[in-house]
Amino acid sequence: MKEKLIRFMQGRYGTDTLSKFLLICGLVVVLFSSFSSSDTVRMIWYVVGWALIIYCYYRMFSRNVTKRYAENQAFLARTYKMRSFFKQQLELMKQRRIYHIYTCPGCRQKIRIPRGKGKIEVRCPKCGVTFVKKS
Repeated sequence: MKEKLIRFMQGRYGTDTLSKFLLICGLVVVLFSSFSSSDTVRMIWYVVGWALIIYCYYRMFSRNVTKRYAENQAFLARTYKMRSFFKQQLELMKQRRIYHIYTCPGCRQKIRIPRGKGKIEVRCPKCGVTFVKKS
């Protein structure tokens, strides 16, 4: 059975970031449709959700690899700023265990200071302003 599945998927595009996004959005919309009060609105959301899921599977089983790759690259290009923002926020959250992160009052530059050093005078590397903070 595993070999049949492998042979079936040969030459097909498979999953990528856009497919995962479409699948998650489709499932959320279908779930959202069950909480709607009006029958017509519920049906519209339900159909839209299933359309997203069907399009996701169409992309996964497609043999037109170049077109699906171009669609994924366009999606990644449009969502780059948002994805990098969340990745940066996640990195800052990881660093907060070891460092205090302060903002310079002069130029708004973020400055990372190690925790547990007591009261220290911090000098901004960008503008040279000094200020006292507790580490």
